[in-house]
Amino acid sequence: MLKLPRFRAAAVQASPVYLNASATADKAASLVREAAANGARLVAFPEVFVPGYPYWNWITDPVTGSAWFEKLVKASVLVPGPEIDIVRKAARDTACYVVLGVNERSPVSLGAIYNTLVFIGPDGTLLGKHRKLVPTWAEKLTWTGGDGSSLRVYESEIGRLGGLACGENTNTLARFALLGQGELVHIASYISLPVAPPDYDMAEAIKLRAIAHSFEGKIFTIVSCSTVSEEIIAAMQTVVPDARARLQRKSSAFSGVIGPDGRLVGEPLIDDEGIVYADIDLERCIQPKQMHDIVGHYNRFDIFDLRVNRRPQTPLGLGEGEGMAADEAEQTNFASIPGRTE
Repeated sequence: MLKLPRFRAAAVQASPVYLNASATADKAASLVREAAANGARLVAFPEVFVPGYPYWNWITDPVTGSAWFEKLVKASVLVPGPEIDIVRKAARDTACYVVLGVNERSPVSLGAIYNTLVFIGPDGTLLGKHRKLVPTWAEKLTWTGGDGSSLRVYESEIGRLGGLACGENTNTLARFALLGQGELVHIASYISLPVAPPDYDMAEAIKLRAIAHSFEGKIFTIVSCSTVSEEIIAAMQTVVPDARARLQRKSSAFSGVIGPDGRLVGEPLIDDEGIVYADIDLERCIQPKQMHDIVGHYNRFDIFDLRVNRRPQTPLGLGEGEGMAADEAEQTNFASIPGRTE
């Protein structure tokens, strides 16, 4: 008889220790322990929580921002690496699944940083990672785009886990690629963006995207968003004098949990630092799928065919036994999502 998991999820809304990877990893580990003490089995962190978001891209010119890009490169982390190990230990000590946003340094290029979600198992195992496919708008000054090799869903004791970073939660095909692999629990990581256009309500936009994915897929979405700390504001005021006014705008961060009916589960957090908790029962995903199951009966796979290129995109291919880079050793294939038999 099919029995689906029930568990408590925690969505962290917090600021990093800005541009300090090891200190931010320590903060993340502490928050994992706090969430676990309150019954959480899954703890989700914001986009690029380690060691922070490149706000300078939005408030100054590219030449001035280049010096800050260099600081971020030096503060970024390898996956796996010592900073990730700090959080992996906390996951193992608490038997929690953890999804952590990081600035990931390329192992072969000093000029490439990835916006990466790291998936960690309750035994501390590194389950995998997802690199943001397309940096959004001004983010193109900082991040390199990921590839299809990391567009994956992970089997777990609490259901099939997937995730996307910030703006790519509006990418319909990326979202469908996860749903087509059986995703039931989606992690949507975000940053607080007070510097958005004046008529753009960032908190409401985040919530709307999460509702759309949950309602379309009939799944749970855990949204984790960062906050803008006084430390970040002080750093950015050395870039432009009006940074405080631009970074203190309200309704810029939303963290919460959305159910398979598109409604909130519990109370969200707007702007303030804290942890949102919600009890998740995956059996709630069954009944809504009777109406709309876009990866099952409510689709026409004889008409629509989505194919995902899972070949890692690397600078070069080396012959067998010639010491392939870590990135090149990842699984390589094409995946059809779903319905095609190759």
